Amino acid sequence: MKKSLIAVGVLAIFLIGAIIALATMDFNRMGKDNAYYQIPAESSVEETKLESGEIMKRYLYTGTAYKENGESIEVEFSAAKELREGAYLKLYLKNGDEVTSYDEVQPSDIPEKVKF
Repeated sequence: MKKSLIAVGVLAIFLIGAIIALATMDFNRMGKDNAYYQIPAESSVEETKLESGEIMKRYLYTGTAYKENGESIEVEFSAAKELREGAYLKLYLKNGDEVTSYDEVQPSDIPEKVKF
């Protein structure tokens, strides 16, 4: 009886830990390469009309980003809101140039080899 209670308790702790881990981890950022990008003065806007009549906007950004070693790459990504002009982003990449996520960073957080 005690062994089964201990087994159930261990299993419950494991499940709770797994749920917390899955809720807090961002798989779009884990194990990805990074590049840095500065938001240009203009972006393209793509509008989609939903069945409810509401218009959804996506802001499209394309341009040159720089990997931590200084190598330049061309990137294309979208955002649900218009990003601040001139802001610096840390992009998370998979397959070389596919942006999965981004964070705004300060200029002091950008590696020396990256020059804008």
